[in-house]
Amino acid sequence: MKKLVLGAMFLFFGGTAAMAQTTSAAQAAAVPVAPIAPPAPAPVGPSIQFEEQKFDFGEIKAGDVVEHTFKFTNNGTLPLVISNVRTTCGCTATDFPKAPVMPGETASITAKFNSAGKRGQQNKVITVESNAVQGNAQVMIVTTIAAAN
Repeated sequence: MKKLVLGAMFLFFGGTAAMAQTTSAAQAAAVPVAPIAPPAPAPVGPSIQFEEQKFDFGEIKAGDVVEHTFKFTNNGTLPLVISNVRTTCGCTATDFPKAPVMPGETASITAKFNSAGKRGQQNKVITVESNAVQGNAQVMIVTTIAAAN
């Protein structure tokens, strides 16, 4: 009799475990999977895309000259020509490529900030004028100039 009861219990619990696994597998198959979106197409014409829009130098001392290079890519289909780079004050100087940047190529714009005569929080906007389809682009350098001791 014990063998019969133990055999029945084994079949019952074994069948329950098998059904639970089948139900979980069926439920997992029913969960919708989001499709992978195709990559965005390259803009038609020249296009400029910066790796970073803003760079923070942190706290510097009055009179320090700091420099940062903004890297960008022409992710368009035609050569990108930078015609001018404007800054918000004479304390910031820039250097930019004069030759066209071909599609897929990377280049850079260097910004040098002279903190002489400045104090406190400084936000300097750099405007890049080019033939990019999105028009002028802007990047920014930020710093805080510590008070003199």
